[in-house]
Amino acid sequence: MATEGFEAVFLETRNWGKAAKFFQALGFELEISAGDGSGVFRNGEGPYLVVTEIPEDREPGVQLALKVADADQFRPDPAVEVVTPFEDTHYGTREMTVRDPDGRLWSLQAPAKS
Repeated sequence: MATEGFEAVFLETRNWGKAAKFFQALGFELEISAGDGSGVFRNGEGPYLVVTEIPEDREPGVQLALKVADADQFRPDPAVEVVTPFEDTHYGTREMTVRDPDGRLWSLQAPAKS
């Protein structure tokens, strides 16, 4: 079983309010606001965008997540280095981390077990 393309983009920001206005100005709609400086945006049928405010002393990062239909059925090719196996997240998915040949970390997301 292979991945199914991009699922999500996780973006860190130093200013939630400005970031939210920026993405809304680009046509994204705020779907969920956690009220703690984070939220989920959508723009059509593409990947969702999670924006999270971080402290001023941290460098903002970005993480891309690939979609996996069923974590229990997914078997990565031996060419894929698994850093962490699928684990349940606090936001209702299962997530695996893999490393590409250049050392970048990638998230693979699957639906949570029912």
